Amino acid sequence: MEYPRPHFDRSHSWSSLNGDWGFRADTEQGYDRTITVPFAWETPASGIEAHWLPVAWYRRTFTVPAGWRGQRVVIQFGAVHHEATVWVNDVEVVSHRGGYTPFEADITDALRSQGEQEVVVRVSAPLDKRELAHGKQRSIPRDDFDGVCFTPSSGIWQSVWLEARPATYLAGLKLRPSDGLDAIEVEARVGGTAEATLVLSLRGTDLSVEVPVVNGLAEAVIPVAEPRLWSPEDPHLYHVDATLASADGTDTVAAYTGLRRIEVIGEDLYLNGSRLFVRGVLDQGYWPLTGITPPDDAALRRDIELAAKAGYNLVRKHLKLEDPRFVHHADVLGMLVWAEPAATGRFSADSVAAFEEQIAPMVERDGNSPAIVIWGLYNEEWGLDWDIPGDPAKQAATAQAYDLLKALDASRPAVDNSGWTHVKTDLLDWHYYDESAASWGRTVAALLNGEQDDFPVKLGPDFVVRKKLAGSPGQPLRGLPNLNSEYGTGFTSVERGWQLRWQTQELRRHDRVAGYVYTELYDIEHEMAGLLDFERRAKDLAGVDPADVNATTTLVLDVVPVAPGRDLLSESREVSVPVRVSHHGGAPVNGHLHTAWTPVFGAAPASPGARGPWIEAKPFLLSAAAEVRAELPDGWTSGRLHLALISDGAVVARSAVDVDTFTGFVIGDNR
Repeated sequence: MEYPRPHFDRSHSWSSLNGDWGFRADTEQGYDRTITVPFAWETPASGIEAHWLPVAWYRRTFTVPAGWRGQRVVIQFGAVHHEATVWVNDVEVVSHRGGYTPFEADITDALRSQGEQEVVVRVSAPLDKRELAHGKQRSIPRDDFDGVCFTPSSGIWQSVWLEARPATYLAGLKLRPSDGLDAIEVEARVGGTAEATLVLSLRGTDLSVEVPVVNGLAEAVIPVAEPRLWSPEDPHLYHVDATLASADGTDTVAAYTGLRRIEVIGEDLYLNGSRLFVRGVLDQGYWPLTGITPPDDAALRRDIELAAKAGYNLVRKHLKLEDPRFVHHADVLGMLVWAEPAATGRFSADSVAAFEEQIAPMVERDGNSPAIVIWGLYNEEWGLDWDIPGDPAKQAATAQAYDLLKALDASRPAVDNSGWTHVKTDLLDWHYYDESAASWGRTVAALLNGEQDDFPVKLGPDFVVRKKLAGSPGQPLRGLPNLNSEYGTGFTSVERGWQLRWQTQELRRHDRVAGYVYTELYDIEHEMAGLLDFERRAKDLAGVDPADVNATTTLVLDVVPVAPGRDLLSESREVSVPVRVSHHGGAPVNGHLHTAWTPVFGAAPASPGARGPWIEAKPFLLSAAAEVRAELPDGWTSGRLHLALISDGAVVARSAVDVDTFTGFVIGDNR
């Protein structure tokens, strides 16, 4: 079984409490039912499948390993939704509020001298979640955004385990790369009362540093000879072993980080001093039978691998503090992460407090991760009543959340209110959904060339508002990286593949864009917006390969597509398509454009086809257009023209356009 907390690893001295627990609703007597921890009680995997159950109780027995004698025994909870009270042998040991944050309790003094011990957990999961941090869990009464919410996930939904440690122990281990990326800055927090000394060792070397503990804190800098920077191409990690010695005994914790720098310079993002273009995808962290808990550790890794296979270099983990092993796999695999806390649903003093209570634990738990390059906060004014512009108190709450986060971690850019009106942010991001390829292109262009600073948002079937990018006079609209962090439309898989190709190319057309996040990687329950279905199986995207759409080098066609299967209407079999190159590599790219025909919706053929014009592009600058001319094969009235850029004998970019010689009225024509 995998240790649940890889960024603060005490796996040499732990015992899992996952598995079967007794279970009862608050109105029941006796623990006659069995629940499998850590699956929410609504899920089939839990064995319970109870819905809208406001209070329930868990019970199990355990024995303390004999080798832990003389140590303090601590119970750890990864996350419990929403409020938990824990008793050990009828002694209350801890109470915690917040469904996404970890908590612990030293249970030593509640333990019997020998034999079996009993732990009982009471969990309250209110049906009305609007003032709680609940993310995408459905509420009764409903949230304003209920249409995009899912089955609640109540109770223990992350791992439970025991650990042994001395009375004086390591309580936290913060690792950050130095400004020069040639050292690891360490800050260790120590709990307990005995005088202690900390020894830090860089694993794989002979380097160790001895640091005194002063007022519960020890700080050091560990130099790294010949530093190897962490990046998606080379996700190298540095492991630090921390050993705390005191009269109470020795405590050992392992942690790791990577040497990398993420920074905002003007309107651009830079990773380790090189321009970074974000090619992101939304991942909400739901699974068919297990809810917000992954079915196993491999499922977390697989989702990252599926995102990478589709050409993405970043995952936006949406409105959820995911199981910490997800971040660990991202660190190992080299996937960038945009991390954010769970949303509330209504604006009040209580909901603001509930939202803010997540910020410090989020940074504490995941801050060592080199993969996390963006912190998110609010999303689309959820929990702010969709009204930042109309209420100074909501503007103040948004700015306060940003200030709280940046006080804890100034090393990463933060987004105050993703997608809509910004008050205080490091990235100017916006969410825009549009079924029309033509108006999509026009609106994107107007936002990026400064013609408009707002855009339409459909809040209901007949309710459209224009959302401003800035909600306070102090928030600039220029001079910050500009990202579209949610887009993607289409009611069928074929339409979604079509929109993915054309909408993404319009984002790649504009050099001001610092990146994008597509919605989304996979379907969830009723939400059929994924490139994959809920089981993570491929969908019929009508010959569109997301890896081509999201490649480092892509083709941008000067075409306003009409409808799926009819991108370009032509009065003859001869067509002319202006083609440009969007390239985000480190060096220029050039080569010949090639053309090949298949039937409409056909996948790219094995052969790139006939050689066409030469084209070249510099990094992060859209190229000039090259005119590609082609003729439909004899007897064809329609077909898909595949375009490939061949550089040094390899295909480095692909796109396609469906051509139809019938120019009559088309259902769905959006010209």
